[in-house]
Amino acid sequence: MRLDRVVCMLVLVFAVRSLPAADYPAPQPGNFVVKDFQFKSGERLEQVNLHYYTLGSPRADASGKVRNAVLILHGTGGSGRQFLTPAFAGVLFGAGQLLDATKYFIILPDNVGHGESSKPSDGLHMRFPHYQYDDMIELQYRLLTQGLQVNHLRLVMGTSMGGMHSWLWAEQHPDFMDAAMPLASQPIEIAGRNRMMRRMIMDAIRTSPDWNNGEYKQPPHGLESALGVLLIMGSSPLQMQKQEPTREKADEYLESFIARQARTTDANDMLYYFDASRNYNPEPQLAQITAPLTAINSADDQINPPELQIIDADIQRVKNGRFVLLPISDATRGHGTHSLPAIWQPYLGELLERSQR
Repeated sequence: MRLDRVVCMLVLVFAVRSLPAADYPAPQPGNFVVKDFQFKSGERLEQVNLHYYTLGSPRADASGKVRNAVLILHGTGGSGRQFLTPAFAGVLFGAGQLLDATKYFIILPDNVGHGESSKPSDGLHMRFPHYQYDDMIELQYRLLTQGLQVNHLRLVMGTSMGGMHSWLWAEQHPDFMDAAMPLASQPIEIAGRNRMMRRMIMDAIRTSPDWNNGEYKQPPHGLESALGVLLIMGSSPLQMQKQEPTREKADEYLESFIARQARTTDANDMLYYFDASRNYNPEPQLAQITAPLTAINSADDQINPPELQIIDADIQRVKNGRFVLLPISDATRGHGTHSLPAIWQPYLGELLERSQR
């Protein structure tokens, strides 16, 4: 199961369902091939296929620099398609909205290992290169500069893993963007309970008797345990208590959720995309970030709990940084709050305003 797929499903289940129909330009799918790519591990692929969606068109200034490109990055196990929903695109991409797709060139890539891009389940299984976040950033950069001819970003933003990628983008390419917005993330090494959660998921798969080193004939039994961990960590305690207020309803939901999601999950893909976070740690280089940055977390996010108070101190090292902690409310959805811009869009508006050139 893919974490952002779990989270987005939970958001759609619990969020308000009376959102208006989407009113934005039709997304255009595309594919870009990176040939003979060498990963940080030293492994290579003859070609890496990168799938993406775009909305709108790039616009350059007199010097040839693109000024309206917005890169939006999905979370662990997600895809660019997850943003094409009434709750996200319908709030941000429509006419007159903050990221009006008639004015901005919006880019929604599927990261390597995800969606319709190259991934272990295509056939290589455990022989697929063991990618990490730096590889993903480099492939995103090549998609932009070589595939889409984008030489500058108005904004880079992302949810969960995409939020972590946003921190890395701001460090590794500080002059490439006007602004950055990491959502539901921390600019620190994956450690503590977060690392334990990821290790539990990976171990549940690897120690399953029917895993067969990735050459399983049907989903390994350990996948169900991994799904249970994701459900608990990615959900909102307040909302789940409201929706499943009895033992019977809670049991019914858990059983149906795991059975349904296990049918559409590839365990090798899951193992790889959780392992990809193993070397993530932007904290030592935070002072290199020069673009205005607003980081947003939710107080009911169990993956990034506010009591850590790490980002509160780290944001002080970001020259033009701001941290916003959204309080728990009937509107927040735990980790999944990152996919509900109706809650946090005022802060996006403020970031776009203060980073205007």
